[in-house]
Amino acid sequence: MSATGCALLGFVVWSVLLTFVLVFVRASATRRGHALNTFSPDGTDLGDFGRRVTRAHANSLENLAIIASLLLYALATDQLAITNGLASVVFGARVVQTVAHIASGSTPAVLLRATAFSVQMVIALIWAWQFWTVAA
Repeated sequence: MSATGCALLGFVVWSVLLTFVLVFVRASATRRGHALNTFSPDGTDLGDFGRRVTRAHANSLENLAIIASLLLYALATDQLAITNGLASVVFGARVVQTVAHIASGSTPAVLLRATAFSVQMVIALIWAWQFWTVAA
C-alpha cells in the first residue's frame, strides 16, 4: 500500500478509535448517573477530560474531510508522487494534535496542538497547489 493509502486509512481508523474513546467516556459518565439521552454535544457536561475528548473527536472528524479528500484525489488521479512524501507527516501531525488535545488544556499543549494542526493545513495547501498546477 502506498504512503498515501496508509495515511488515508490511518485518518479513518484514528477517527473510529476516537469514537470508541468518546463512547467509553460517555458510558463511564452514564455509570456515574449521567442520563444517557442528555449529553451535551460539546462535552461540557463531562468535565475537563470529557470535554477535551469530545472536542478532539469532533476536530478529527471536521478535518478528516479536508485531508481525506486530497488523499483520495491523489489516489483517483494517480498523483501519489504529490502526496506520498508528506502523507506520514500529515498523519503523524494528526495523532500529535489529538493526543495533545486529550492530554491537557495547558498553554504548552494548546501550542503543540495548534502547531500540529498548522502542519496539516500547510501540507493540505501544498498538495492542493501541486494538484492545481499539474492540472493547469
